[in-house]
Amino acid sequence: MKLTNNARSLRQNQTDVEFLLWQKLRGRQVLSYKFRRQFPIDPFIVDFCCLDLKLVIELDGSQHFEQSRSDIARTQILAQRRFKVIRFWNNDVIDNIEGVMEKIYLVILEITGKDE
Repeated sequence: MKLTNNARSLRQNQTDVEFLLWQKLRGRQVLSYKFRRQFPIDPFIVDFCCLDLKLVIELDGSQHFEQSRSDIARTQILAQRRFKVIRFWNNDVIDNIEGVMEKIYLVILEITGKDE
């Protein structure tokens, strides 16, 4: 229950960068797939997740320079659960949202095995 409450709190206090990407992901705008934000996958809360694709999208700010080892471990644990994790730096989302969306689109095509 604590993880769910923490996720709810994170959704209510999202960063500007999370808000920016969420505006592009929400409402099945990306190839009709449903994304969730600040979604609990025990023991973590991931930034964005599409359960149908088992795709996790993480946004990394400057604090992740010091957290690189824990980010790697986190990604490995999620991969063991068959989630594909893609990461973007916050400044990439701010400076190149269309490039970020293109990468997400290409990863979805890779996961589904579909052509453009």
